[in-house]
Amino acid sequence: MSVTIDIAGLPAERICFTPSPLAELCMALHALSQPGHHPRLASWTAATAAALDPCLADRLLEADFLWRSSFADIFMPFAGVPGGSGLPGATLAEELDVLDRMDDERFVTAALEHCWLGSYDDGGGPSPLTDPSSRARALETAAARGPRQLDFSTRLLDDTAAVRVWVRRLLEDCDEAFFAETWKRVEPAQSADARHKTELLRRKGLPAALKEVSAALAVDEGRTTITADKMVHGSTTATDPRIGAGLVFIPTNFGWPHLLVLHAPGWRPVVHYPLGTPELGSAPGSVELLQRRMEALAHPVRMMLCRSLARASYTTGELATVYGITAPEVSRHLAVLKKAGLIHTQRQGRYAQHQLDLPAVARIGSDFIEGILR
Repeated sequence: MSVTIDIAGLPAERICFTPSPLAELCMALHALSQPGHHPRLASWTAATAAALDPCLADRLLEADFLWRSSFADIFMPFAGVPGGSGLPGATLAEELDVLDRMDDERFVTAALEHCWLGSYDDGGGPSPLTDPSSRARALETAAARGPRQLDFSTRLLDDTAAVRVWVRRLLEDCDEAFFAETWKRVEPAQSADARHKTELLRRKGLPAALKEVSAALAVDEGRTTITADKMVHGSTTATDPRIGAGLVFIPTNFGWPHLLVLHAPGWRPVVHYPLGTPELGSAPGSVELLQRRMEALAHPVRMMLCRSLARASYTTGELATVYGITAPEVSRHLAVLKKAGLIHTQRQGRYAQHQLDLPAVARIGSDFIEGILR
């Protein structure tokens, strides 16, 4: 499985390495909502969460699916607004101004990206702003996340303009509360990394630059296609006339182990890559337990299920829809994972939600963690 980026005919000067404050704010919010994904950030997430104003923390819960289980494309507006530079802004305010220029239909589709898990490459179908079936699908998916998420999605569809103002204010308040200081600390290293890789691209070419970005990236001999080794299928082009030719690489201090590839149709492709690859290093349990867990994970379908369950909790029905298999088959695979102690289940109203036990899986090895979260 992989995500491919068609770069045939793309001039080297249209490949850019640069930081993005808005994209990094997304990853910081994700780390706060999913600290188990980011063990090396434990001190930062604990201290930041403890210092959050209760009102701000409560507001973050309303829209946490924008960054918790998937990373909404609204955090990279420069890649989806035609007529701009196609590059991130130097400040968070500049990037939020670009976000304000995005039309409502694209904003809503990008914000509710989690609703189109099984059809990302075709844009998810008609807009939920105009199509009743798409609206119903979006709200059903949000309902499985919880009442706060359903309420937020309903408000987004019913009063898009007001919610857009609300989201901007929320991100500005995050900047004031903790992100401005955090960005001041991490931006110099990101800028230095971007300059280094830009020079590496100029002197040694794209293969050498990609090698330093991530071992999961490669380019073919003809320099026509970049392949990202991820547990998801997808494709995009860096020469789409709708948005202008270009490919952007953005470093992140908060992203490991996630290597993100924005490949939405009509958007400029973006690779969001982590700086550094720390090891988790933890001793496994008993040999019997380890064997049971490895056997449970050996099945390719269960590996795919783990990819989703590592990011957030999902219902059996959602997983069946995403992977195109029957609900009973999903249930059988979940039962194997549960017997191995790799998932836990909780009820959310009439929904039974399943999620991967990250600490348990982490004991199997950091390679597995990095692979399914990449």
